[in-house]
Amino acid sequence: MSELAQPAWAERTAPAPDLPAAEELDHALRNATPAEVIATAVRTVGRERLVLVSSFGTESAALLEVMADVDPAIPVIFLDTGWLFEETLAYRVTLIATLGLRDVRSIKPLAETLAHEDPDRELWFSDPDACCRIRKIEPLKRALAPFSAWINGRKRFQGGLRAAIPMVEDDGIRLKFNPFANTSREEIEAIYAQAKLPPHPLVASGFLSVGCMPCTSRTSPDEDARAGRWRGRAKSECGIHTGKTS
Repeated sequence: MSELAQPAWAERTAPAPDLPAAEELDHALRNATPAEVIATAVRTVGRERLVLVSSFGTESAALLEVMADVDPAIPVIFLDTGWLFEETLAYRVTLIATLGLRDVRSIKPLAETLAHEDPDRELWFSDPDACCRIRKIEPLKRALAPFSAWINGRKRFQGGLRAAIPMVEDDGIRLKFNPFANTSREEIEAIYAQAKLPPHPLVASGFLSVGCMPCTSRTSPDEDARAGRWRGRAKSECGIHTGKTS
């Protein structure tokens, strides 16, 4: 398969038109546990049309653990931007083995796009929004093509644009499940402790939220966990959750 070719699973057309309304599901799942939300997602769209998107970051193991308990064969999309920490890439391998994940798909930006729009690998500095677009938003859009719904790990306690996210929302023609929306930081920590999940290697070095290496910095104890993302800029999101990826 050539570098620009798409895998066979990405060529299938997706979204079934007869899904229930996001508002209806959100109302029904308002007080549901993360496991109940994921199980409902599986029943609603079927495993083959459902995907979980994970950064394999500092809190990702909790969501992956809950998903694996429900169904470890649910596909997982991992956006390998080309700027990730080596520790994150290693953590991905560790969690796949630890949790028995069966279908993790690493998605990369197209080489042609990088050569045209970021030949010197300096776009993260001059235009971080454009960098996120070609390295995360566009690859995710392609990767979501076969699916009718997706799962992510955002939480309301993270604040900012995430403070009022619903349990289920509409993302263009796809359902978007946020099973940890109403979960507290203490509950996340309890999942780690109960399942004896390994922490992300960079947590011990003061990184409480980890994204791409050039745009991630350490966080002091009196700061929000995501304060180290795009520090010094009026940017708090990469864009995959603020637009219609469909």
